[in-house]
Amino acid sequence: MTIHAEGLVAIVIFYLLILFVGIWAAWKNKNSGVGESGDRSESIMVGGRDIGLFVGGFTMTATWVGGGYINGTAEYVYLPDYGLAWAQAPFGYALSLVVGGLFFAKPMRSRGYVTMLDPFQQLYGKRMGGLLFIPALMGEIFWSAAILSALGATLSVIVDININMSVVISALIAIFYTLVGGLYSVAYTDVVQLFCIFLGLWISVPFALSNPAVADISISAKEAIYQSPWLGKIEPEDKWLWADNFCLLMLGGIPWQVYFQRVLSASSATYAQVLSFLAAFGCLVMAVPSVLIGAIGASTDWNQTSYGSLPPKDKDQSDMILPIVLQHLCPPYVSFFGLGAVSAAVMSSADSSILSASSMFARNIYQLAFRQSASDWEIVWVMRITIFVFGALATAMALLTGSVYGLWYLSSDLVYVIIFPQLLSVLFIKGTNTYGSVAAYVVGLLLRIGGGEPYLKLPPFIYYPGWVTQERVHHLTGDVEHFVQQRFPFKTMSMVASFLANVAVSYLTKYLFESGMWSHKYDFLDAVVSKHSKEIMDKATLVSNHDNIILSEMAPVKQVLGASLAGTFTNTEILSDDGASSPEAFHNED
Repeated sequence: MTIHAEGLVAIVIFYLLILFVGIWAAWKNKNSGVGESGDRSESIMVGGRDIGLFVGGFTMTATWVGGGYINGTAEYVYLPDYGLAWAQAPFGYALSLVVGGLFFAKPMRSRGYVTMLDPFQQLYGKRMGGLLFIPALMGEIFWSAAILSALGATLSVIVDININMSVVISALIAIFYTLVGGLYSVAYTDVVQLFCIFLGLWISVPFALSNPAVADISISAKEAIYQSPWLGKIEPEDKWLWADNFCLLMLGGIPWQVYFQRVLSASSATYAQVLSFLAAFGCLVMAVPSVLIGAIGASTDWNQTSYGSLPPKDKDQSDMILPIVLQHLCPPYVSFFGLGAVSAAVMSSADSSILSASSMFARNIYQLAFRQSASDWEIVWVMRITIFVFGALATAMALLTGSVYGLWYLSSDLVYVIIFPQLLSVLFIKGTNTYGSVAAYVVGLLLRIGGGEPYLKLPPFIYYPGWVTQERVHHLTGDVEHFVQQRFPFKTMSMVASFLANVAVSYLTKYLFESGMWSHKYDFLDAVVSKHSKEIMDKATLVSNHDNIILSEMAPVKQVLGASLAGTFTNTEILSDDGASSPEAFHNED
């Protein structure tokens, strides 16, 4: 195996730069965000809530603009019969950030939450919070594994080094600086990584466009030269499938801890909204070079290049079209700049996902569910251990699991189908309870799993209207794989059904218990009867003595050292800044 020395040197320099910036950020902000209460753990999770517009905008953009984003966009533009029309990620994620900024950022930030799961545990109890942690964790871990796997394949294409070695080294660097500095290190390295992605890809594009093997992309956009036009089109029978996938990206991109970690780290609720809008613009800008590289790949006579006579699509290498274009259509020194960009994209997403997963576990599972008296020092060490464990798990999956992309597709669907409707309910629908939440969870899970998942070879047991049997040909082996394609928008339908189940079951159980039709002793989840009992409330100052206590009736609770769990949700800076009251005290401790 030939190792390209120049490429290896370029990657080593880039990795050392990222490592230096991560350690410098950790040292620079060692005591930032740690006030009189000494909450080092919260500083690691949300950066002391003092992330400004510049760093915040970069880190939120870099979280979405990952290896899957730039590689996947180029792949879909390149693929025959798909093209730009099916490259939905840029517009889908950009709209996701706009919707998140308009409707979700302000209520989450103004209530002083620390993780995305806080409002669920507050309203539905710690058990339900634990259940909702499962799809959230799966999404973060499988996403990290998928992009680490993509990085290994990319490095092996251009630098020709061992895939396993490249994945392990990349993961170790990301884990190390995340361990040392938490969100500060992740945020500052994101700034460097985003610059690298932008410069690396834009430097490569002119060289690839000017290669003599590449036809005019403005002509190949509408006319078939070497393959079908790269603009693509949406067939009438696929319009509902397209809409389903677009809704999945737009709405399913909201309920992720990586997004809310940035929202909750903003210095104010207004800043949190502005960060979302800046990142939406950034996502669109960063997608442009990937689209152009995909178009270049579709406009190339590969027989004239060092790649070979067969195009990448006939070698089942469409998913690596971006590194292939960099290697075979650009000079070596330019392709290594592009390689640094791809490495940057992967690390900027992997570190964020690992930190998000460990934050949710340390706070919502370990502290709030099992060790409510845990010291801040203890929580910090739990976070550090889980950063390493989740990072190692994602790395192992990237190396050992062949269907890691299928696992990520399914888990991201579950985030959309299960967590998004629950987030809608907990933030905007008054009166939902744990019974409705459990029902919504089960309904969403069954309807989504019932539709099957071709990437995991998971057959459907629910055949939605319009389903068809498709075949996928593996060009290298000649194997033909048959699978069921659901053209009905069953993912969005499952999400809506889950939302309606939550509302319907919540109001039904509330009526049955409060009317006396069901005895109070059957309220085994303490979700309706005990919800209004003052005995189970955390210590807080109440303005009113009414039995029904609502958010507006809660007086702000000043945080002090050793405050109750309800107090940990209260952010005094935001209460004075935005005039929002503290969140409701914890319900359903059990």
